[in-house]
Amino acid sequence: MIWLVGAGGMSVDYVKVLTSLKKEFTVIGRGVASAKDFEKKTGISVERGGLASFIKKSPDIPEAAIVSVGVDQLYNTTVELLACGIKYILVEKPGCLLSSELEELRDFSLSKKAKIFIAYNRRFYSSVLETQKLVEQDGGVTSFNFELTEWSHVIEKLDKKPEILFSWFLCNTTHVADLAFFLGGKPESISCYTSGNLDWHPSSSIFSGAGVSSKGALFNYGANWESAGRWSVEILTKKNRYILRPMESLLIQKRGTIPQIAVELDDELDKDFKPGLFKQVDAFLNHDIVRLCSIDEQISSFTTYKKIAGYK
Repeated sequence: MIWLVGAGGMSVDYVKVLTSLKKEFTVIGRGVASAKDFEKKTGISVERGGLASFIKKSPDIPEAAIVSVGVDQLYNTTVELLACGIKYILVEKPGCLLSSELEELRDFSLSKKAKIFIAYNRRFYSSVLETQKLVEQDGGVTSFNFELTEWSHVIEKLDKKPEILFSWFLCNTTHVADLAFFLGGKPESISCYTSGNLDWHPSSSIFSGAGVSSKGALFNYGANWESAGRWSVEILTKKNRYILRPMESLLIQKRGTIPQIAVELDDELDKDFKPGLFKQVDAFLNHDIVRLCSIDEQISSFTTYKKIAGYK
């Protein structure tokens, strides 16, 4: 049995995967409107009233739980799950809004002998799996670069709480940074620069930086949330440049050539389900944690993310 906490759009995607994997699960929601919409889309009933109310019914404790609630509810929901005895939890990114909350979750999970992982589904894209294989064949990464531009004109119209918009880099943009550092190595040293500001993201709007990763690769990044751009990651070896732009696809540029050639991918699962989600959930439920982001890893990464974003 698995508990899926949350009945929003992301939970709809999780249900599709869990159903395909033939897993027994219970969906726990809070709002009446979201529960009705969820049931209409999936045909799966929702336990209404929120997690605390559901736990009071003394249900059997499941083998695992997936937390797919709003960002501002991730921390409290995960605390409740740990408190009732669940030992294995997958939490939607970024896990929490504050480093202190992540550390509290880590400490609480240790006291409960539980494990928490942060869901970064792009680590499981077919394009990423293929990139890792090809980079290894080339002898490893020598440098990499990535762009984290967000579309401000779209985000400013979203119905999101100010604390989420103010922390948008953590809440959303870390998808790119996490993938880049997953492929190229975590920063051993990094220099970060920011400028500009937006009404919904006052700390920064233009980003630039560079460093050296744990794999000995030099890297650089950039973004301008006041201009044009898109997410991308490029991994370079002594033989080739591998381009993830968009990140569901893979282009290869061979050394000494100009054309960027599309790589054929075995990406049927990424087309049938939300990209990366099927393999992520399957890995999580089978305790295949090699590609999953542990809470300790996320705590360490938060230090880097806050530097990149210019957060105090």
